[in-house]
Amino acid sequence: MTAFDPARSRYVSVTTFRKSGERVATPVWTVPLDGGRIGVVTAPESGKAKRLRNDSRVELTECDLRGRIGPDAVTLTGRATITVGGAELDRARRALRTKYGVQAVVVGAWSSIKAKLTRRPLGEAVLVITLDEALR
Repeated sequence: MTAFDPARSRYVSVTTFRKSGERVATPVWTVPLDGGRIGVVTAPESGKAKRLRNDSRVELTECDLRGRIGPDAVTLTGRATITVGGAELDRARRALRTKYGVQAVVVGAWSSIKAKLTRRPLGEAVLVITLDEALR
């Protein structure tokens, strides 16, 4: 059995919390950031970003493309902050292209097209996650 490293795993289920305390899990791509932190690039108005503005707690569990979690999956806990623009977002974007290659380019292009079709502003933020074990 290999140790779960959310920054290196292909897909990670990130669980955020509604005001009611209800968990909401979303499969995402993750990238390593400096200082052992983990980055997730998302829209600043995504559901996970909105929920994190109220409660910074996150849970990370390795999953597959569809968000399915294996029976022996390990869950790690942490805290996330939201950074819109700037050097942190640029580093996370570069790391996404390095880790996911052409997939990241295709998804980025699709996001741009979708934003134009829905007339929503195209913006990106990075969720910067620090695992609880790193806080000790």
